[in-house]
Formats: sequence, C-alpha cells, structure tokens
Amino acid sequence: MQRNVFNQEHEDFRRVIRDFIESEVSPNFTEWEREGMVPRDFYRQLGKLGVLGMTVPESYGGAGETGFKYQVVLVEETARAAVSFGAYGVHTGLVLPYLLAYGTEEQKQRWLPGFVSGDMMTAIAMTEPGTGSDLAGIRTNARLSEDGTHYILNGAKTFITGGVQADRVLVVCRTSPATEENRRAGLSILVVDATSEGYKVGRKLEKIGLRTSDTAELSFTDVKVPAEDMLGDEGAAFGYLANNLPQERLMIAVGTTAAAASAITFACDYVRDRKVFGQPVADFQNTKFVIAECIAKLEAAQAMVDKAIELHETGDLSVADAAKAKLFCSENAGEIIDKCLQLHGGYGYMLEYPIARLYTDTRVSRIYGGTNEVMKTIIAKSAGF
Repeated sequence: MQRNVFNQEHEDFRRVIRDFIESEVSPNFTEWEREGMVPRDFYRQLGKLGVLGMTVPESYGGAGETGFKYQVVLVEETARAAVSFGAYGVHTGLVLPYLLAYGTEEQKQRWLPGFVSGDMMTAIAMTEPGTGSDLAGIRTNARLSEDGTHYILNGAKTFITGGVQADRVLVVCRTSPATEENRRAGLSILVVDATSEGYKVGRKLEKIGLRTSDTAELSFTDVKVPAEDMLGDEGAAFGYLANNLPQERLMIAVGTTAAAASAITFACDYVRDRKVFGQPVADFQNTKFVIAECIAKLEAAQAMVDKAIELHETGDLSVADAAKAKLFCSENAGEIIDKCLQLHGGYGYMLEYPIARLYTDTRVSRIYGGTNEVMKTIIAKSAGF
C-alpha cells in the first residue's frame, strides 16, 4: 500500500542516511559487534552528520526540527541494512525529550551543545536488579545535603543501554519515601556526571542481540550530585516518565515494523537465488504463501504505525494507543522474522546472514519499553477492565 507519511525533505534525508550506512557503517559493523559497542568517535561522526541534534533548537547547535519523522526515517534505514547506530536511539529518542521538556535554560546551555556534537553521550537509568516495569519499586535513593548544595546518591541500576560510554546519565532515584496513597511519589531525576567519585560502571552485559549498543550495570556509592543537576521538579519524575513513554513505545513499533519489512526483503532475495531439488525455493507454493502472509501482516502493522506517527505529530497519541502499537507491531515482527528465517533454512541460523541478526535484535522489543504483558494491562484498563 502507498504510504503518505513523508515529504520530499524526509526522502532526501533518507538518501543521506542510506549513503552514510553504506559507506561508514555496513563495512565495519561485524567488527563493532565483536567489540560489543560502536567506537566512541562514531557518535561524533553522527554529530557532524547532524542526526544527534535534529530536534534540538538552533540556539543550542541543533537543526530545530520539531517533528518526529526524521527519527522514523533513520530507524527504517538502519533496519533496512540490518545495522544499528549503537546507543543512538537512547541518546536522541529517550534522553533528549527529557532535557528539552524539563531542563532549565542554564542546563540546556550547559548540556545540549555537547549532546548535539556527540562529545557528551547520555543514557537513562531506570531499571534496577529487582525492579523492571514496576518503576514505583525503585530503591536507588538520593538525599539532599544539609547545606542544600548537592544530593548524595546511592544504589544500583542494570540493563542500562549506552551505560559503558555515557558521559551523563539520567538516574531515576527516590528523593523521598513513597506514600500509602501513592507508591509513585518521591521519584526524581538526577543528571549524573559519569566521572563523579563513587560512580562505577560494572559489567558490560552480553546480550543475544543488539550487540553494538553497550549495556551495563551501574552503581552509585555516596555520589555527590550538584543540586543544580536535578532535572525538573523534585518528586515529579514518575509523571515525566509517563509522559515520555508513548514516544518510546511508538519508536519500538516503528523499529519492529521496519525490521519485519527488511526481513521480507532478505527472504525474497534468498529464495530467488537458493535452489532446492533443482529449482529455486521461490517456485514452491509454500514459499509463495509464506511471503504473501508476511506481506499482508506487515502492511497491517505499517498502517497502524503510520497512523500512530501522525497522531504523535499532532500531540494526540494516547498512552493506550502507543501500547497497542507497541504490542501488535513487536509481536507481529517476531512472527514475520521467524517465518523469513525459516525460509533461509540452516543458513538463517548463521550470523553471517542478516536475517539472523534481525531475529536476535528484535526479540527484546517485547520486553523493553514495558513488557508486552504490561501493554496488555494498559490496553485492558483503557477498555474499562
């Protein structure tokens, strides 16, 4: 089906990103996977390309674009090539909205120029060893010093994407106890300097997929965080997190649908070339039926994603609608990619084939951004259950 989401400027940007991937990313990607992260200078390359600051106002060194669609284009192009830009997605898709929405003018002047250039990479630390989707259970805590100049941060986080290379980390912590009426009260966000004494990067976690985005354990032992590095109001973090989750979940829906489209392309190319019993695999009726089923499912997901993108652009994407998109598209992509891998036979299980990378990379989409079980809860609640 014809899409009408993008204009010519978006398509021009797509060409730039596609060329960049072909020349700078694809030739090096296997090595980056072995290293478990992209080179630190790669983020500076992205800064020079302008993609880190697309939605940052010009006064802070960005391009000043207010729309979401350029990020969508970039996600689609990385999926098309079965590559990733390391922790880029967290830096621009998750962290940046918080800085833009809740940062003071002084904080923006201090942080955003380095953010845009790639000299200051960021991450966000929510998940803890005993707390995943239940953010109200966060135990990492920070208390204000007696003179009010700084907070003293203690605790631990895990599964922090970009945590190894991050220069600043948005740490969600408890600055006051929860109340009986509201378990979510008392959470705040501190923007922590990774060079602070007592800040420690623990293990770089080994994942089955997304291997170029470094994922780490972090710990904080009496880390002094200047009071002026509190992001937004003290105790208001849960509301901030809730406000940003629809975009995060939409981005997952975009990414998984793009990955499914890429998987179909790889499968079509493979079955046309691969011969079994003296004829191309593409000639078998089962192959045609599987491809047809995958295409139909993809277009259903794409229609849902495109509608959600337009709603997000106008500020009308609800929490429940984002949950629907994330749930449906991630589950759908899992089914499509699995079928496309099956069409590759034994070669689909080999990492030298991009379908294998898509298979392992996409699996986590049903877990992060809130598990799909949580998405079902949100959707059911919106229906009155």
